[in-house]
Amino acid sequence: MVLMNENLNIYHSNQHAVITGGASGIGAAIAEQFAESGMRVTLMGRNRERLEETATRLNVSFQQTDISEASEVTSGFASAVKTNGAVSILVNNAGNAESAAFTKMSDALWERMISVNLTGTYLCTKSVVDSMSSAGFGRIINIASTASLKGYAYVSAYCAAKHGVLGLTRALALELAKKGVTVNAICPGYTDTELVSRSLDNIVESTGMPRDQALGELVKNNPQGRLIMPAEVAETAMWLCHPNSESITGQAIAVAGGEVV
Repeated sequence: MVLMNENLNIYHSNQHAVITGGASGIGAAIAEQFAESGMRVTLMGRNRERLEETATRLNVSFQQTDISEASEVTSGFASAVKTNGAVSILVNNAGNAESAAFTKMSDALWERMISVNLTGTYLCTKSVVDSMSSAGFGRIINIASTASLKGYAYVSAYCAAKHGVLGLTRALALELAKKGVTVNAICPGYTDTELVSRSLDNIVESTGMPRDQALGELVKNNPQGRLIMPAEVAETAMWLCHPNSESITGQAIAVAGGEVV
């Protein structure tokens, strides 16, 4: 039986959600929906000014944390727990994408993409798995991108990292299946965020094509012919946190207008 709204609000008010990369874009959209549902929310990210701005707007907490650094993850989660209690929901959203032809890609670019997109997800997940398992409840949501489901030219390091995130999602879902902890990946297509805006800037700069034409190139593989909105991804994350979604685990949920079917 579907819970009544009042009971659902009580359910969510007992949850503490940590959202990495929560200062803008998809992370901020998820934080907004989570906060409106009554959850205690902690934003994590590297840019203190933007974190503080978003946290103030949403009336939530934040921890300045570089998720690619193990020591910062440890201290960031310890502080978050001290402020808002044990973490019951983790959204691994922080990430970055850089493009280069494989033959021209530097080792440093490769390391950056693996570090923030895959190792960061691992470190944050490792920080909460034991406490979630002991509590018999947890939701781990990895924002993995359609780049975890297919290849894209000129972003091989990013694709490799995101494929790794999906592999981690599926393996961990099996390990935690009987512990009350679900692990899922949301795989958005090109989304209306600053990251995509920077990609458009790069296309315009490198090719000289008009911006609207560059946008058309990005969305041409989306049958709906548009960018995904951050709120659409946030709605999917909210659904995965619903008490009636406890059987959904180990899944890669594409939010991509039919690009991946």
